[in-house]
Amino acid sequence: MSEKQKKSAVDLRELEKKIKYTFNDKKLLRNALCHSSYSNERKNENISSNERLEFLGDSVLSIIASEYLYRSFPERTEGELSNIRREIVDGAALASFSRKIELGKYMFLGNGEEKSGGRDRNSNLEDAFEALAAAIYLDGGLECAKKFFLPFINDEVENIFAAHKFNDPKSLLQEIVQQNGEMVRYEKIGESGPDHDKRFTCVVKVNSNILGTGEGKRIQEAEMNAARDALKLFGEQGSL
Repeated sequence: MSEKQKKSAVDLRELEKKIKYTFNDKKLLRNALCHSSYSNERKNENISSNERLEFLGDSVLSIIASEYLYRSFPERTEGELSNIRREIVDGAALASFSRKIELGKYMFLGNGEEKSGGRDRNSNLEDAFEALAAAIYLDGGLECAKKFFLPFINDEVENIFAAHKFNDPKSLLQEIVQQNGEMVRYEKIGESGPDHDKRFTCVVKVNSNILGTGEGKRIQEAEMNAARDALKLFGEQGSL
């Protein structure tokens, strides 16, 4: 084994300690860290880039985030959960997760990519994180992938709350209206569709004045959307 190969093996063991997962198949880990520029420079060595793993990792991260949000926030609507999930698996978020474990340090890059700052490029870090998640999934299964990704999700959800990106539109509307000593109330004004696919329409009122109208598959979702509609009157956009 050459000195470069020895260093690579040491680096990978160091990364395994950081992510608290030891690969059974080390080739999967190496593949997850292999940028296309590296594989292109070594075509005669038949080295694959991490692009296929990146493709799979996108879905792995999405299902983990979806299940977490579904179980953790039963009061949230489908639209809200989708928007929060988008925040969690957004490219900028994944790049920040990569930086937390210094993933760029362990990537295999081509000379040109190395010289142009590829180890700290957001797109590379995002792709490598997705590929790493996929590699863990293939090597150890979904539960191992969850153990890897869930700590990042927990931190990111806290950041979303801290940045006020996760306001409940009904609560926000109530806070605004209460400043004038008023109270809001919601009314269902419409219902359509078969039993298995109902659509509800609700309005939100202050006294007899309708501030907003919303639709949804559930009454709660329709009320949320009515509150969002009403918030536009006050120059607010509501929750995600």
